[in-house]
Amino acid sequence: MDAKVDEHPILVAQEGPLNSHRWTLDQPIVLGREASCDVVIQDRQVSRFHARLTPTPEGVILEDLGSKNGTYYNRELLSNPVMLQDGDMFQISMVQNFVFLSSDATMPLVEQPVRTGRLMLDIRSRRVWINQQQLVPPLSAQQFRLLWSLYESQGQVISRADLVAAVWGETQAAGVSDQALDALVRRLRDRLAALDPHHQYINTVRGHGIRLDNPTE
Repeated sequence: MDAKVDEHPILVAQEGPLNSHRWTLDQPIVLGREASCDVVIQDRQVSRFHARLTPTPEGVILEDLGSKNGTYYNRELLSNPVMLQDGDMFQISMVQNFVFLSSDATMPLVEQPVRTGRLMLDIRSRRVWINQQQLVPPLSAQQFRLLWSLYESQGQVISRADLVAAVWGETQAAGVSDQALDALVRRLRDRLAALDPHHQYINTVRGHGIRLDNPTE
């Protein structure tokens, strides 16, 4: 059943047979091929009972149920249960992609992506397009938070400290090194270059910070 706007965490299906479906995570749900599952994914690569999401007072836990083809969390094969963070992405047997959102209440009401320039983002579904081609597989949660922070102020230089706070959060920002941010920027540049190798969207302004250059042509 698709979710209504509320304070519960939600699950949003992206690329795959369930694209754009949404579920409220107010109780445990099982994902799999079996018709009795809460989220049914009709594909032979998906196990009958593939994975489970369990809400707890501390957050929502994702676990693989011994599936044949695996569950991938932020593009890494999931071996142990993990507590999901806002914007995290996972894949069921690389057949169906999902994004986890900690609350529906903070999402914008606009369904369509903001269309300004060659690069386009949709914060609601965490999707990215370059030259009208969607970036697949999706960016990791940290990569998307970094890109969104730059995208909101494209053309303006954002300080490294502000970017670290936006990506890792105020409470963890103090422990994040310059090398960690630089590594994240490099990975994001590589992902964008896969669709447009002729333009560098993310540019470092030495002594000031980083900006997004998003051409309109």
